[in-house]
Amino acid sequence: MSADQLRLRPFRPLDETAALAAHRSFTQDNFTFLLNYVEGEEWAGYLDRLEAFRRGADLAEDRVPDSFLAAVVGDELVGRVSVRHKLNGWLALHGGHIGYGVVASQRRRGHATEILRQALVVARSVGVDEVLLVCNASNEGSVRTIEACGGQLESVVPGPDGSEPQRRYWIS
Repeated sequence: MSADQLRLRPFRPLDETAALAAHRSFTQDNFTFLLNYVEGEEWAGYLDRLEAFRRGADLAEDRVPDSFLAAVVGDELVGRVSVRHKLNGWLALHGGHIGYGVVASQRRRGHATEILRQALVVARSVGVDEVLLVCNASNEGSVRTIEACGGQLESVVPGPDGSEPQRRYWIS
C-alpha cells in the first residue's frame, strides 16, 4: 500500500472492528489510538461524540475542539490523527496541534509523513497557521517525520512526567 494513496477522513461505522483492534494493540506501546474512547461503549455513540468535539460542543473544561480522523489506504485503516483547532495550557507545552499514530504493521512506509502533510492542510482549514508539534526526543521516527514536513525545532523540554524529554517543533 502506497502512502500516496492515503486519505484522511472521519471515522465511520464500518471502521469499528479495525479501529478497536488498533486501539487494543497500541495499549502495549502506552499510546491511545482512539482518543476519548471508553471501553465497551457503542461505536455509534463514540462517533457522535467525535463530531460534537469537532464542533466544539460538549467539551470538558480541559478539552479543545479537534478533528479526529482515520488515515486509510483504500479500505484499510493504517493510522489516525487528531488536529486540535487551538491549544490549551497542557497542549501548548506537551501535546501540540497535531497528534498521529500509525498501526504497527503499516510503519516505515511513509504513512506518518503523509498523515502529517494532510493534517497540516486540515489545521490550516480551521484557522491554525502556526502549527506546534511535540514528540518524545527518543522517537526518531516522529523526529524524521516532523522535520521532513518542515518542522523547525524550537526547544527540548522535560516531558509531562519529568522523565522523557520532548522536542517542540513549529511548522508555518
